[in-house]
Amino acid sequence: MKLIDLNREGGIGSSCTLLQIGELNILIDSGLHPKLSGRAAMPDFGRLRGISIDLIILTHCHLDHLGTLPVAMREHPNAPVLMTLSSRMIVERMLHNSANVMKRQLSEGQTQDPPHFTHEDIDRCAPRMSGLAFGHPKKFSSGRDEIEVTLHPAGHVAGACAVELRHKHRHIFITGDVLFEDQRVLKGARFPAGHFDTLITETTRGTTERPEGKERLNEVARLINTINSTIQAGGSVLIPVFALGRMQELLAIFHDARKFGKLINCPIYTSGLGLDLCDYFDEIARKTKHVQFSRSILKDLHTQPLPRKLEPGVDPQQKAIYLISSGMLVERTPSYTLASGLLGHAHNTIAFVGYCDPSTPGGVLQTCKHGDPFLFSAINVKTTVKAKVERFELSGHADREELLQFAVQTDARCIVLAHGEPEARKWFQENLAARMPNTKVIDPVPGQVYEV
Repeated sequence: MKLIDLNREGGIGSSCTLLQIGELNILIDSGLHPKLSGRAAMPDFGRLRGISIDLIILTHCHLDHLGTLPVAMREHPNAPVLMTLSSRMIVERMLHNSANVMKRQLSEGQTQDPPHFTHEDIDRCAPRMSGLAFGHPKKFSSGRDEIEVTLHPAGHVAGACAVELRHKHRHIFITGDVLFEDQRVLKGARFPAGHFDTLITETTRGTTERPEGKERLNEVARLINTINSTIQAGGSVLIPVFALGRMQELLAIFHDARKFGKLINCPIYTSGLGLDLCDYFDEIARKTKHVQFSRSILKDLHTQPLPRKLEPGVDPQQKAIYLISSGMLVERTPSYTLASGLLGHAHNTIAFVGYCDPSTPGGVLQTCKHGDPFLFSAINVKTTVKAKVERFELSGHADREELLQFAVQTDARCIVLAHGEPEARKWFQENLAARMPNTKVIDPVPGQVYEV
């Protein structure tokens, strides 16, 4: 098998991997780098010139795995696209949202790069997308060769899957983004045990060791207590969230907490795509039983839409919970604007509940100390860090020790490291070498061809 990492930057960004297995060319994901623009944000599709893609497999619908799928489909018009049934239910909504964002960024002068694709592109390629139930093998043939594909639940987010490939006597397993722990709305990963010839594993949390006492149940309780104490002190709590998965998870947690009298009565503001996706989660719950979510949660919690006009640098003083995107406080998002008003006041709290790239505003803020200056450069607001900035270990990614344990039990002949920053991959490389001395471990350089 040959492998090429098409993510130009490596690390976590525009996830896209070419696998050449026998006579078949398979693309795993087609993401978009959330911090870059133009061609730099896309996978290096130039490496595919002269190569006919036989199959595209989507592991889940987060932007860094999904965001250039219409581009890949446009350049390879005969390649079918396979994903889980749940992903198939939300994929078009996610892509149409991306098309709207790109169009708005161009019209507002945030970029000079034209959108990577249009609404018409999405509609045109949608019939080539199909959903596959978990655990049901499906064979794909190019006329030259054949491969069997089985998708397995990967936790992480609704629709996320690991990919099992069988080709003749070869057995390959790709974790995708994975979480083994159960969440409130989604069961954890259910992977097959046993031997694989090749394992391609995510490494997101390779630099993060979960401290004693930071188990998910404890962190949920700590988050609820932090919200209660902040509201009682006259402040507000901003929880920056990813629209897909994390918002619905937190809403379900708040619903349970309030039902049992654990969460203080206060306004809860939500907005945008995450709110819209609650309808899709409700449908997925009814049709596939893959998630446990009902849109009635919004009614029970009396959630309110975010005010349309947020004033940069102004504290709304609502004594409320703000559950809004982006999860990393990316520039020109509602959470970024709201943070600029909340951060300078000691009675407020900004609570991070997921991964933040170190170079994003959210990542930078988490390294600041109380009293440090902080610049919201995109809206020209400079303030002093006075609010409490808390991080809760509620990541949608598996702990490094769990991934290491899974890798060791596979007894794979070769392990390929993916979806992690250099230091995270380094931890895996060192620990895999110590635990599996006879296994070849590859940390692929973007664009380089590897014989696996």
